[in-house]
Amino acid sequence: MNIPYLPLQRITAMHGDEIRSAVAAVVASGRYLRGSAEEAFEQQYAAYIGTRCCVGTGNGYDALWLTFSAYKQLGRLHEGDEVLVSGHTFIASVLVLTDNGLSPVPVDAHPDTLELDDRLLENALTPRTKALLLVHLYGRCAYTQRIADFCKAHGLLLIEDNAQAQGAIYKRGEGKGERTGSVGDAAAHSFYPGKNLGALGDAGAVTTNDAELADTIRAIGNYGMARKYECRWHGRNSRMDELQAAVLSVKLCHLDADNARRREIALRYIADIDHPSVRLPHDDGNHVYHIFPLLRSGRDRLQQHLAAAGVETLIHYPIPVHRQQCYPQYHALSLPVAESIAQTELSLPCHPAMTDEEVDSVIAAVNSFPR
Repeated sequence: MNIPYLPLQRITAMHGDEIRSAVAAVVASGRYLRGSAEEAFEQQYAAYIGTRCCVGTGNGYDALWLTFSAYKQLGRLHEGDEVLVSGHTFIASVLVLTDNGLSPVPVDAHPDTLELDDRLLENALTPRTKALLLVHLYGRCAYTQRIADFCKAHGLLLIEDNAQAQGAIYKRGEGKGERTGSVGDAAAHSFYPGKNLGALGDAGAVTTNDAELADTIRAIGNYGMARKYECRWHGRNSRMDELQAAVLSVKLCHLDADNARRREIALRYIADIDHPSVRLPHDDGNHVYHIFPLLRSGRDRLQQHLAAAGVETLIHYPIPVHRQQCYPQYHALSLPVAESIAQTELSLPCHPAMTDEEVDSVIAAVNSFPR
């Protein structure tokens, strides 16, 4: 049995008839940008996340870039301000800061959650620190009460990178909790095809309760125009198209069910993978498992073993941000947990189109690795 890591064709086919109908309606409408499909999705997604505002963008990177750009245009951030960010993340979370003339301050990850270690925040704080970019990596909520208290105590903006965690929940206690994307001042979302809520191309969004920020982001993403041909801001072209919006509206209706299937698969892995050299993630009850990461020293041998058994795996992410060639200024920085994760992480297939037979085969393949 060959088990692909993420077969997008199969995942799309799960809701294929609805998607084709939605796309056909957009094609027939003759309106392909800034139409009723985008407006409808923005309203639906804001309601789902739990915010007053949602602004569609061209992709997830632009959603982050536009958020920081808008905060600068509004005078809430300034050139050279420091932004705390996890040292274990996809490089886009840091690129977007340097692209906006801001100074990233990488903070090491927590060895148990693999998310930003909130115990290290006070040591990273300086008088130039003005914001914290919180990445909900792998589909796990990275928000904690300590992070909330830290940002409040020091007057920091809290911006969420929710590219990998659509549908994840933060619970303050009893009750249904709050979705990631609603716990900070603003949040960027990616709908890259491989995400839990994926488009059929690039798309992104920003959610926030700040109407002024949302209006500024929308204007900057439309060449900086508050009104046609009147450019108030230095902008760019970054808009969600109608086709992607229509597809996302369809898939949003199924997101919770699709996430539930991801969790079901992940819990099978956690319960049934039994190998002394493999470390599995801890389930907190709210994880939506965009990625199922396991950790193993000498990961490459396990990856080769799984490939021979027909199981495709990926690595997220083999080079820490502070070791990337484009950031030589961080090469002397020591982030031991982030560096360890980069050397040991291996991602197993985990998606809503997986069959029980495929899950059984992945488990058997991992457990058969020579001890």
